[in-house]
Amino acid sequence: MDVVVLSLGGSVLVKDEDPSAYLSELAQALAEVSSNAKLYIVTGGGRIARFYIRAGRALGAAEQSLDMMGIDTTRLNARLVITAMKGHACPEPPRDYEEAVRAGMSYPVVVMGGVAPGVTTDAVSARLAERVGATRLVNATSVDGAYTSDPKKDVCAKRIPRMSHAELVKLVSGTAKGAGPTTVFDPVGAEVLARCRIPLTIVDGRSVRNLKLALEGKDCVGTVVSS
Repeated sequence: MDVVVLSLGGSVLVKDEDPSAYLSELAQALAEVSSNAKLYIVTGGGRIARFYIRAGRALGAAEQSLDMMGIDTTRLNARLVITAMKGHACPEPPRDYEEAVRAGMSYPVVVMGGVAPGVTTDAVSARLAERVGATRLVNATSVDGAYTSDPKKDVCAKRIPRMSHAELVKLVSGTAKGAGPTTVFDPVGAEVLARCRIPLTIVDGRSVRNLKLALEGKDCVGTVVSS
């Protein structure tokens, strides 16, 4: 059985005021994937986390406190996914990697958020993939792959269909650090995947059908990263 890790971006998970329809569709797809694969999901914080981080920073909170606000939000998002899964997932989000491994022994789907200050959920997903010996990692974000530059700012940006781990590390190196960064994939996570040679697929998570294809290891629209 394949072991698949999904880094589910908060910007995808809670994209509007009422994400219930999307979550229901997503949960059905995840349940179907889990019938043939062990599925671990790491949820991001998205705009809700960034709201708290911005407010906390304006009030003078320390960076570690801001990180904890973000982590708490990711765990709330994890609970939202667990609720949508209606019994298919472990009922409690693990707080660290070992808890996730133990949960995976009893449940087909494990959903968790962040684990520690200074570690993005992309990096958590990469480290979890290493820990569980994942077949592949899928990053569901708000763009349909890795681009030559930020497609939201550069109309000439082009999607990169395939790239090596080394090319991904180079692409994301030097990106913003601190609480609440927004990049196509975390630089630390990219280095972990390169070291472990775990394939990564970056897709637009708002298309559940395409996301399901990526989770199943099938051809999809996105960027495939491999050694």
